[in-house]
Amino acid sequence: MTTPPLNAQVVVVTGAARGLGALMARRLADRGARVALVGLEPAELKAAAAQCGPEASYWEADVTDLVALSATAQAIKEKYGRIDTVVANAGIAIGGPLLDSDPAAYNRVIEVNLLGSVTTARAFLPALIETRGYLLQIASLAAITPAPLMSAYCASKAGVESFAHALRAEVAHQGVRVGVGYLSWTDTDMVRGADQDDVLREMRARLPWPANRTYPIGPAVDRLVAGIARRSAHVYAQAWLRGMQPVRWLLPGVIASVGAREVALPRAPARWPGWPRGWRPPRPPCCARSAPAARSTRPPGAAAAGGRSGAA
Repeated sequence: MTTPPLNAQVVVVTGAARGLGALMARRLADRGARVALVGLEPAELKAAAAQCGPEASYWEADVTDLVALSATAQAIKEKYGRIDTVVANAGIAIGGPLLDSDPAAYNRVIEVNLLGSVTTARAFLPALIETRGYLLQIASLAAITPAPLMSAYCASKAGVESFAHALRAEVAHQGVRVGVGYLSWTDTDMVRGADQDDVLREMRARLPWPANRTYPIGPAVDRLVAGIARRSAHVYAQAWLRGMQPVRWLLPGVIASVGAREVALPRAPARWPGWPRGWRPPRPPCCARSAPAARSTRPPGAAAAGGRSGAA
């Protein structure tokens, strides 16, 4: 099966208002893709889409709301005529001991990261089956190795990795490819938020090289975009992550031994509400809407190439 070039594709990116998602959308647009940015922060989405060219659009939708996200998927398909690639990137995080964590915040991490990825697949797979397209699920180093004080995030990312591997086998006969993207600590709002917590910053500093570094976002995104262009089954934002796969079976035991000693040291409790602005544990008011609002980066009244202008 021939993979179409990016300049012939319509690519949807969730969690695209900022950070990794926003830059991925921009780099994909730079390579000629028509991009649809999905997220919950309309002002940030508008600004991010404006940097992706006149054919980019942005759509406000919650990835945990199947009705709203399915309506968004249908509206994007109607606007562009097709959807070729979906990047399931939306994610949030908290840090700290399980018993000190807020149950609603903890559960919201699982809901957004894991169930939101399942909902994204449900909403967009019909369109991807039509185009024999590609779904890239963004996971993390946290899917490969556990990390104390980050159990919600680790559980959610291990879950999305396993989900993507299972889904790959389910949809292969329909021509859809499924990939998993892995990132270590990358310079985003989420990681900078972790570094604001003294305990988590010190814990991360004690990790062995190269896991104790924060990596620049640009090269990480370039590697992810290259993987999207190839429709790879596994994409590593930092090259060394590939080498973790053969030894990942050793890591839980090592982390249990070393991590237990670190966590036992007397410190102030770690508390890291690692979601960006616009993400909070309760369901946001916008999630009750079943119809998405589509925005174009064109000036009002400008003609839409292959789609509608103005609000959908």
